[in-house]
Formats: sequence, C-alpha cells, structure tokens
Amino acid sequence: MQVGQIVAIAEKEFWDRIRNRWVLAVAAVFTVFALVIAYLGAAQQGAVGFRGIDATIASLVSLVIYLVPLIALILGYDAIVGERDKGSLELLLAMPLTRFELLLGKYFGLALALAFSTVAGFGLAGVMLSYRVGFDALLQYGRFLLSALLLGWAFLSIAVLISVLAGDRIRASGIAIGLWFFYVLIYDLLLLGLLVAAEGRYSLDLFPALLLLNPADVFRILNVFGYEDARQWYGLATVFPDSLASPWLMGSAMLLWIVCPLAIAIWRFR
Repeated sequence: MQVGQIVAIAEKEFWDRIRNRWVLAVAAVFTVFALVIAYLGAAQQGAVGFRGIDATIASLVSLVIYLVPLIALILGYDAIVGERDKGSLELLLAMPLTRFELLLGKYFGLALALAFSTVAGFGLAGVMLSYRVGFDALLQYGRFLLSALLLGWAFLSIAVLISVLAGDRIRASGIAIGLWFFYVLIYDLLLLGLLVAAEGRYSLDLFPALLLLNPADVFRILNVFGYEDARQWYGLATVFPDSLASPWLMGSAMLLWIVCPLAIAIWRFR
C-alpha cells in the first residue's frame, strides 16, 4: 500500500466536491437550520430564544439525525458504481494504483468533504452562539459536533459499500434512499411496536443491543442520554441501561459502524 496514492485520490475527490459547490451549499443549510432551531427549538413550550446549550443540542440532534445520514448517503452512493457507469473505472485501475488504494482514497476524500460541510455549518452556528455560553458549554458543543461527524462517516461507509455492491447508479441510489428511510424513520417504529406488542411479557435485555444496530440510535444515545428532559422526548432511550450509556462505549460502537461496512466494501471490491 502506497500512502501517496491514497492521498492523491483523496485530494482529487475532495476538491471535485468543493468545486461543484454542493458541499458549500450543504454547509450553508446546516448553519441556517442550526441557528433557526437554536432560536425556535423551545417554541412548542411557548418560548423563543436561546434556551441554553443542553436544550440547543437536544434540538439539534433531531436535525442531524435526519440531514447528516441523507447527505452522507447521497455523497457516497456513486463513489465506485458512478465510475463504473461512466467507464472511467477501468481507466483508473489501469494506472499504477491498487483497488484498495482507490477505494480508501475515495472514502477519505468524501469523508473530508463531509467533515468540511459539517464543521463549517454547525461550527459557524456554534461561533455565533458562543457569546451566549461559557467555555464548558463550548466543549459540550464540540463533543456534539464530533459525534455528528462520526454519524456522517458511518453512513458514508454504508454508502461506499452500496456503491461497491450495486450493479448501476439507479439501483445504488434506490438502495441508499431505502436504507435512509429504514434507519432514520422505520427502525425505531419497529422497535416501539415490538416493545408494545411484548406487553412486558419478555425481558428488555435485548433492546439495548437492538438499538446499537442502528447508528442513528447510537448517535441519539450519545447525545441525549445525559439530559433527563431530553430522554423523555426519545422513548426508546428509556429502555437503555445507564451502565451501557458510556460515551466511550457509544463512541466505540460508532467506530465499528465506520470500520465494518468499509472493510466489507474493500473485501468485495478486491
């Protein structure tokens, strides 16, 4: 493996995404939505304005869970299958470059583009809110930003795996959108339905493990579990035991969601 080849592919992928201004548009959307939610997040309780960093992060969690996985899946679903459809994959593989270096370079380039839009968008919102909070609150906001990055990279790994396995771009885009619906909208409904149908006849020991099978739920637990008020907004979080809600354990689970799909993609692409 030659690191220089991976860096060259990553740089090309990153600047290609920056030049088409799509990443900059995503960063602007993140900034606007973050500021609007920070100001209007408590409107349902009859109040507007900044309500503190805990309430702001709890409100932003919902925004991140909907937008960041969708952006990551759109960004990565055609990483390989798109080159194959254009006929440029054979040209790339004819260069002194291994399939492993090509795939890893593309992933790192896309991950950097996603990190740029996420940090620029939510970071700018954090800077604009910083005059209202102290240093500890900024650290808390920084941890939220890091967890949002991990969530995006996890769904980017899934998108690259889809891109390797799919036969063409249309199928890849359909699978990517379907997985977004499943993980973000359907998975928790299925678990809630299972929980209600069980009517307390079965042990709840299995539910924490089932929540870890969804990176969106791992992100949610990572950010809202420490706030009692926020936990009440997310019913499934109440079945997650305190002993397992360690940031290190949840962070490790998220890293597994980044590494495992990417490792399978590398294995299949070889």
